Amino acid sequence: MTENDYLFAWGAYLLAALGCLLVWFRLTIWMWRYLREPLRVLVLVLLFGPTVVDPGKEQFAPAIAITAMDLLLDVGDNAWRAVADLSMYGLIAFSLYLVFVAIRWPVQLWWRARKGPAPVAADEPTLREMMTRDTEDFGDTRYDARGDRRLRLEPRL
Repeated sequence: MTENDYLFAWGAYLLAALGCLLVWFRLTIWMWRYLREPLRVLVLVLLFGPTVVDPGKEQFAPAIAITAMDLLLDVGDNAWRAVADLSMYGLIAFSLYLVFVAIRWPVQLWWRARKGPAPVAADEPTLREMMTRDTEDFGDTRYDARGDRRLRLEPRL
């Protein structure tokens, strides 16, 4: 493999890994924040963690790919080195993430305390006022503007 082929292969892999990472971000967007962020860090480490393939030539490859190839094809003994590299990168990434969370937490508490409680609208009706309203004010909500029957009733706020 020439140097040009090596750089082209890394470029193609990085582009594909970036696409996979963006898809993973979209897949985890619905999750709870403190579950979503560590999963994103884990996938980031798995996709972008390199390992040495040939120490003499100083060529690197994705550690997850080396581990998978060595275990599935039984071709070499680089799997343990790749797993060790992945665990080291994972330890570093999660340590940096924990430092980030430790800094972000007091800042968020300070920001929420600074903003204060949410203001209550003065013209908002009370529960008693809402209960005593006539039902004729709203009309029949089972029909839409064209007169067609609606199958879903939506609450009025």
